[in-house]
Amino acid sequence: MNESWMEKYEEVKNMLVCPTDLETYFTSDEVCGLPMERVEIGQVSLPTGKVLVRDPLVFLNAGEKPYFTEAPKGNFPVTVAVVKSEYWGNRYAAVRVKFSEEKPVRYQEALIGNENLEGVQQDDYFGFDVDAGLACIADAEALPAFDRFVKEFSGNNLYDDYFAELFRKSYEANPDNQRKGGDWINWTIPGTAYQVPMFASGFGDGGYPVYFAYDENNRICGLYIQFIDVELALSDEEENDPGV
Repeated sequence: MNESWMEKYEEVKNMLVCPTDLETYFTSDEVCGLPMERVEIGQVSLPTGKVLVRDPLVFLNAGEKPYFTEAPKGNFPVTVAVVKSEYWGNRYAAVRVKFSEEKPVRYQEALIGNENLEGVQQDDYFGFDVDAGLACIADAEALPAFDRFVKEFSGNNLYDDYFAELFRKSYEANPDNQRKGGDWINWTIPGTAYQVPMFASGFGDGGYPVYFAYDENNRICGLYIQFIDVELALSDEEENDPGV
């Protein structure tokens, strides 16, 4: 991130906001007529507030840069919003890290500071890539410990030989809103106190936006991952339905 990038960001940042009030996914019993439920999955450790949202099996390592906006420091509760649809099944529509009790009034996309901002249009987003069907939230301080864990891991496949069992146990302990193999864990990196929650990514592999939420006093009150824009997805479903 440099001065010219920041100048361009100031020009376009009002276009990089979420048009959906994501908090409704966590406070309403239904969105666009579809039932919504919530799952509390423990806390995330943010000792420096330099936060990343990444696919933990593909794109999480010490070389990854955090978002240039820093979150509050501490341990904060993480909640998954689950949308229930006969068409899609039960899907994780959004994930929230709650920093305060204040109500969000604006959702600004979380960026690293090296994105190409030329040609940005209203409602565009950059997001993060998922290639293994999972996402996680982590602090930059935790990444070297994660790298050490991966380096010292003696199995052949990190998911099959390690994480799969943890996800299975999560399902057995908390079967509601999880598939049989498990859809979320709150993992503490072995030998540390860093909590790194991991969870299924909406419709699987793809790109998903992350937003910092601001309250009426322009203070950060939450971090939101949007996996499914429910209203937009319903529109796409109707367009693809041969009976419509």
